[in-house]
Amino acid sequence: MKDDKRSAAAQAGPNGTGSLPNRILGSLRDALNAASRDDRSGEITLGEKSHAVATGAAADLRKQAGPQTVVSARAPEAPPAAPPAQPAPPVGSAAHALREAKSPEPKHFEPSEPSTQSLRASAPAGARQAAAAGGDAKTQALRGKPKVVRNAFHQDPVVAWLVIVGGPGLGSYRPIYEGNNGIGRGKNQRIPIDFGDDTISSEEQAYIRYDSMDRSFLFVPNLSKTNIVAVNDKKPTGAVKLELMDVITMGRTQLAFVPFCGEEFDWSELSDLKE
Repeated sequence: MKDDKRSAAAQAGPNGTGSLPNRILGSLRDALNAASRDDRSGEITLGEKSHAVATGAAADLRKQAGPQTVVSARAPEAPPAAPPAQPAPPVGSAAHALREAKSPEPKHFEPSEPSTQSLRASAPAGARQAAAAGGDAKTQALRGKPKVVRNAFHQDPVVAWLVIVGGPGLGSYRPIYEGNNGIGRGKNQRIPIDFGDDTISSEEQAYIRYDSMDRSFLFVPNLSKTNIVAVNDKKPTGAVKLELMDVITMGRTQLAFVPFCGEEFDWSELSDLKE
């Protein structure tokens, strides 16, 4: 009986209809053949059943690794060959600047002299002549005791002022000079009170006189004029001596008298100074 079973198993084919040892040997032979064919990819094919098992195992690994992990049974590929070295771009080119900007490590650059030069147009002839004449001369330092020159007046010397304290032109002032000064609305007057008060006569409404001999100021009204003037609310009919802060009323305007020269000082004293 045992011999009949052994003979029947020996007669079975390699396709699974033979004996168990023959089936194992056939599967092993197929596995070796598959390994020799797929040695580069790292996959071993054991027939349709072995391929299905490998595919299911890879799917299980992908599920366990998560959506961002890629599982591959292939052997790691060799890194690509490095491209041939190219000559470095010259310093100062756009490619060099781009490479330096992408460099992760900071570079230290030595300061170099600027290559750009500024071109300035030549100065006009007039400006050059003014510079040569000293128009743009620098301020000089003053050393020692200064020497002041008093050889001539720049204009008529001021001896006093009339300051408008009421009426049109409030806050303005007019200088008084040595000698006889006519006061009026006209611009040709030596003391023009031309701020819009038409009640002041255009010519010589009054006079202010300064004499350097006695260093005194006199106010003289012009009695030929219609409008009457006043000094400290008094209406003089002749010459009146003026003092500091006397108020002269002419029409609708009030003027305060402020002397500069007088008993304490006069311009004539300057001629006695030794240089």
